[in-house]
Amino acid sequence: MRVRRLGWAGIEAEAGGARLVIDYVQDLSPLFTGWRPGIGLARPGGKVTAALVTHLHRDHTDATALADVLTPGAPVLRPAPGHGDDVDNVTTLLSEHELAGHRLAAEVVDTWSEREIGPFRVTAVPSVDGLGDPQLNWVVEADGQRVFHGGDTMFHGWWWLVARRFSPFDAAFLPANGAVVNAPHLQPPSPVLAAMDPFQAAAAATILGARHAVPMHYEQDQPVKLPGYVEVADPEGEFREHAGKRAHVLAVGEWLDLDY
Repeated sequence: MRVRRLGWAGIEAEAGGARLVIDYVQDLSPLFTGWRPGIGLARPGGKVTAALVTHLHRDHTDATALADVLTPGAPVLRPAPGHGDDVDNVTTLLSEHELAGHRLAAEVVDTWSEREIGPFRVTAVPSVDGLGDPQLNWVVEADGQRVFHGGDTMFHGWWWLVARRFSPFDAAFLPANGAVVNAPHLQPPSPVLAAMDPFQAAAAATILGARHAVPMHYEQDQPVKLPGYVEVADPEGEFREHAGKRAHVLAVGEWLDLDY
């Protein structure tokens, strides 16, 4: 199996002639006020067998982009809808409407559930979303190799359970921008990180026993982010410092061949 970084939190996995994507997006305008199309994002190398999404924030679930690359009827595995009313779910409603509008084969999956999709075995594992919305992380296995994808999870106490069931990992893709979020519907605001910072991501990689620890969920080429969304200044540099020999920083569009 080989894995490619597609930008932000998106990755592409390839095995046995099939492709799978996780959190693939092509439109980040809901997050970047000065968003420039085509900057910091790559497309899969061909048609995609299945899509996994960690949660329904619009920077992780882009139904238009998925509809463009998925084969007809390809499954889109996703977490449960949010709880409560439309105010509670304001950060997930856009993706919900777009998934329905594109008539994608979206399927809600539970934590610890497994699916066989072509050469891939995928397992939904626990995650904690910094804004309180449902989120999954994903374990993908193929060709005797294993990859972890961390969405934009906070640090949590399930790392050890995931490690007991799946460790070691050939690669772990982990959020590292340490975002602090001041959202209008979540007041008073919290100064606590809503996604892991480089130190926490490196700690998670160590617990997971990752051979390659790849930072993601950061973008330094876009000009302006939404007010109230503050990231770590140098995610790559700090991650290299904390993760040491495990650190494997990938440029957008770059492949990681797990056979080596």
